[in-house]
Order: sequence, then C-alpha cells, then structure tokens
Amino acid sequence: MIARLLGKPKQEANALTTLDKLNETLEMLEKKEGVLQKKASAEVEKAKEYTKAKNKRAAIQCLKRKRLYEEQIGQLANFQLRIHDQMIMLEGAKATTETVDALRSGAAAMKAMQKATNIDDVDKTMDEINEQTENMKQIQEALATPIGAAADFDEDELEAELEELEGAELEDQLLQPATTAPAASEQVPAGRVPTRPTPQKRTQEEDELAALQAEMAL
Repeated sequence: MIARLLGKPKQEANALTTLDKLNETLEMLEKKEGVLQKKASAEVEKAKEYTKAKNKRAAIQCLKRKRLYEEQIGQLANFQLRIHDQMIMLEGAKATTETVDALRSGAAAMKAMQKATNIDDVDKTMDEINEQTENMKQIQEALATPIGAAADFDEDELEAELEELEGAELEDQLLQPATTAPAASEQVPAGRVPTRPTPQKRTQEEDELAALQAEMAL
C-alpha cells in the first residue's frame, strides 16, 4: 500500500515530464518547418529572377534546392504527426490511470464503510429504536389516563346530563313570549293623510310558537 502511494506521484510526474518534452519537440519541429518554408519560397523567387535573366541552369538549381526543402518539410510534418499521436495516446493512458485509481479509492472507501457498519449492528439499532418508541407510546398513554376523582366519572352519565341540559334550554326558549319592537312614529307632512303601517307577515315558526303558548295558557 505504501509503495503504491509513493509510486503514484512518481508515475504522474513521469507522465507530465514526458508530455512537456513532447510539447517542446513539437514546437522545435514547427519552427524548423517555418524556416524551411521561407527557404523554399526564397528559392522560388531566385528561380524567377534567373529565368528573367535567361540563366536557365541557375534557375534549375534553385528549383532543386526548393524540392529538397519541401522533402524536409514533408518529413517534419510526419514527425509532428507522430508526436501528436504519441501525446494523444499518453494523455489517454494518463486519464485511464487516473480513472482506475479513482475507482479503486472509491471501492476501498465503500469497503471500509461496510466494514464499520455491520448488518447485525443495524438490526440491533433498529430494535432499540422500536423498543424506545413503544415505551414512549406507553408513557404517553399512561399520562393521558385520568386519575383521582376524575377517574370515577361515568362518561355515559355525563353525556345523559348534557342532553338534559340541552333539552331544558330548548324548552326555555320555546316558553319565552315573542316580543316585537314598537314601530317608530313617522312624521307626516301637513296636508297629507297618514298611511297605515303595513302589518308584517309572521313566519310559520312564529305561528307555531304562538299556538304553543296559547295551549300552555289553557
């Protein structure tokens, strides 16, 4: 385990060093390619000048050197392509290694957590929680049970007494005489005959109450 932990940073350092070296080589090849491109362009210009001067032999020599430069440019392009390929493969391998290390760390952490949490301990904890919940329920029921004189009261008798009170209150309401507020006198202007107030129509409930009062008076 210790060797793995010590070796991992070294591997990462080697991968980063290799990538840096490949980048430096790639930049060097690109610079050389640029220089050769300028030399090839210069030979073409020289060939044009020699052609104007009717110096065919010198113009051909310029074109030969241009082709040599172009061959070197082609080689440098192949070198750059190989370096790009190598860098892509190295970066992919580095990403794969980091992914595997992350998965390995996750698996180790999960294994450690499972080892710390035993299924028997979980069952025991749940049993304790259920037992405490049941005890608390019993305590609450015991506290809600009436004690002393209140425990001797009969609920049926109390409900019957309550019904008697309600019936007596309803009977008192029926025996009360119906009272109506006197109508306010209206001021009649001079020269006009006062109109009789329109008698209000009693409701069915008032008629029934009046009849009941009449029967009780007899």
